[in-house]
Amino acid sequence: MRNSKISGVGHYVPEKVVTNKDLEKLMDTTDEWIRERTGILERHYFQEGVDTTANMGANAARKALKMAGVEASDLDMIVFATLSPDYVFPGSGVLLQRELGIKEIPALDVRNQCSGFIYALSVADQFIKTGMYNNVLVVGSEIHSSGLDFSTRGRNVSVIFGDGAGAAVLTHAESNDKGILSTHLHADGEFAEELAVLDPGSNKKERLTHEMLDEGTVFPVMNGNTVFKHAVTRFPEVIEEALQANNYQPSDIDMLIPHQANLRITSYIQQKMGLPAEKVFSNIHKYGNTTAASVPIALSEAVEQGKIKEGDLVCLAAFGSGFTWASALIRW
Repeated sequence: MRNSKISGVGHYVPEKVVTNKDLEKLMDTTDEWIRERTGILERHYFQEGVDTTANMGANAARKALKMAGVEASDLDMIVFATLSPDYVFPGSGVLLQRELGIKEIPALDVRNQCSGFIYALSVADQFIKTGMYNNVLVVGSEIHSSGLDFSTRGRNVSVIFGDGAGAAVLTHAESNDKGILSTHLHADGEFAEELAVLDPGSNKKERLTHEMLDEGTVFPVMNGNTVFKHAVTRFPEVIEEALQANNYQPSDIDMLIPHQANLRITSYIQQKMGLPAEKVFSNIHKYGNTTAASVPIALSEAVEQGKIKEGDLVCLAAFGSGFTWASALIRW
């Protein structure tokens, strides 16, 4: 089997910046409270009529394609990760395909929330490993801001999330010593309702009711303590799993890019793995939690800033709703 490699990355965030001070005007919260508990200073929100989940993904994809030296017409497949698709159906993969002006290649939508991009990366990796495809576009894109509760009732969740998109182009590697060395995927549905949007759902006769709107069940709910407890356990586990599978130690990592969920979680992972700050990438202060877009935005920025160079050992890791968690180990 051959390895796949990430030949190009790109990201896009909407122009509109929303600071913690801006949120103070909408709900009973403070800049200090948000900073202390999340590390977030600001986030980007989409503009209606300008940004969509699909076209943000397309903007990120064009940058990734340019870096990779691959034309959109050369793509064999699209794998699109999001929990906030443009429509209930069809998925955003086909809309991205239309945005890029390509036809008939498969477009697969992945619904694994914060772990979505790494799940999607793993799917793309398998298609290239087997030789079925040569060029696969992987995208993570989210618009959260149109589905948040901006009242005091929803403040614990709403201050966390932002909008944005990231993309990667996978091609086959010339050597099996480079590229994506392995991916590792896990899930535990026992805790599915601890971080979820419960309504509207197909398991009720009425998809949407006034009661759902009044009670706020159409907005995300999160048991913060439970999520934190599981995140700080699963993150190090899945990183160690990737390292052990390839006979590496934490000290061998040149850059760890964790899902940007919470600065306290990132700091815990850094300490647990014994890594210096310069080897753990963080941009949550600028973007908040962008779910499936989080890892590819961070990866794109790390490359753009020269923090990842050829030959580096790069680890991607994520944990989120489901619960799902995942990692990928890459020789850049």
